[in-house]
Amino acid sequence: MLEAVNISHSFDYLLFEDVNLKIKPKDKIAIIGKSGSGKSTLLHIISALLKPQKGEVIYNGKNLYKLKEKELINIRRYEFGVIFQFHYLFNTFTALENIQAASLLAEREIDWKLLKRLDIDNVIHQNIQTLSGGQQQRVSIARVLTKKPKIIFADEPTGNLDRNNANEVMEILNEYCENNNASLITVTHDTELAEFFDKVYKLKNKRLEIWI
Repeated sequence: MLEAVNISHSFDYLLFEDVNLKIKPKDKIAIIGKSGSGKSTLLHIISALLKPQKGEVIYNGKNLYKLKEKELINIRRYEFGVIFQFHYLFNTFTALENIQAASLLAEREIDWKLLKRLDIDNVIHQNIQTLSGGQQQRVSIARVLTKKPKIIFADEPTGNLDRNNANEVMEILNEYCENNNASLITVTHDTELAEFFDKVYKLKNKRLEIWI
């Protein structure tokens, strides 16, 4: 479904090199590593947001970064969903309007049961700036799941949540993958979340290694 082949990238220094990763439908994969190891950069590369300096990202048999811009935009819009560490919600919108934006772009209906399960149904008409960090995080997760993506890329998706809410969110993401034949790739520093994933990799010494 998705494959990273010999990915290398650097900024002022080498982040990682010769990274290889294969993702199949229903795979749930976590990537852990120290701050600055390049976890988020790697996620941006495999989610079609940042072209690698070396290597290829293959999605359904095609090199993502050799596609025409329109085709790449359609993949980002309809097939990939990214949960960012910093939510990038529209500050002048209500929570509902943020989710509606994704609904309209992806041509999908809003799942009100999901909003209730994420415990944001009672704040859905409030301006996003009035919500707590945890509530904003759950709105961003609802926004992504509303798109019904084939692959979810999540950067510290539980970073603003307490343990109970974090566990509930991970259960929701796992159920989504099972019910929709979708995949989940998460980068996190939280090793306690490892139990939710089929495979856990670690970025260490500029290489991606199997951790669990």
